[in-house]
Amino acid sequence: MKILIVGSGGRLGAALVRDYRGKFDVTSFNHAQLDLADQNQIQDKLSSLEFDLLINCAAFTNVDLCEQEIEQAFAINAEGPQLLAGICRDKNAKMIHFSTDYVFDGEKREPYVESDLAKPIGVYGESKRTGEKLVLQTQDRHLVLRVSWVFGPDRPSFIDTMIKRAREEDHIDAVADKFSTPTYTADTAEALPRLFDQSGAWHFANAGECSWQEYAQHAIDCCHRLSIPLKAKTVGALKLADMKNWIARRPVYSVLSTAKYTKLTGVTPRSWRDAVSDYIERSYSKK
Repeated sequence: MKILIVGSGGRLGAALVRDYRGKFDVTSFNHAQLDLADQNQIQDKLSSLEFDLLINCAAFTNVDLCEQEIEQAFAINAEGPQLLAGICRDKNAKMIHFSTDYVFDGEKREPYVESDLAKPIGVYGESKRTGEKLVLQTQDRHLVLRVSWVFGPDRPSFIDTMIKRAREEDHIDAVADKFSTPTYTADTAEALPRLFDQSGAWHFANAGECSWQEYAQHAIDCCHRLSIPLKAKTVGALKLADMKNWIARRPVYSVLSTAKYTKLTGVTPRSWRDAVSDYIERSYSKK
């Protein structure tokens, strides 16, 4: 199978390239090589390529900046993916497009299923939701996979920031009243081929749910267990209302149900705690 991965410089894209390179015929573009905001460049780069599956991991994910650069957010998160979806249709290729838990408003208090109404509360979520719709309506073979709180070794994420701070400071804090589920890029890369023949909207995340404070505390605990030197031992609690610097609203509860994925595959994703422990052991224990 010939796979084209767009957004290979990001956490997800880099993980997929690394995992699939020995299993498939992989071509990839990072942002410097292919800018989803440049439709002419997309046409030029992709028109002569042959591939069976395009996986789009590229996105404008800075939620606060999206509020200020609305046109750019929609160009990268909606119009670019729409063009990719059309090129795939014309080449009789399939597209898998990554989306986000931010397409939901966060008002629900139990995990969101794929059929729940997507109702974004910010520009980032709105642009990603528009991208989802444009991709799926272009070709009914295409698939959208929503993920949440993505972490992995290729680019620093929330837990890397918290570990860095814990190395430098005696006391660190994180938001305790916002809930979702971390998603490990290595687990996503392993799971995705099971969906290659599927279409429509799907969710994938590690099992369970947590606040940012719980997420950070578990990461700190893992480091201490592995004798990774940190100054901080505990993570204090902040409230969303305390985050005065934030421009965009964030969904308070955006846990994604993976029941549909488990029903299809018979595989339950491992817990977020196990995934985070694995990541920290692999990425930090030798440093």
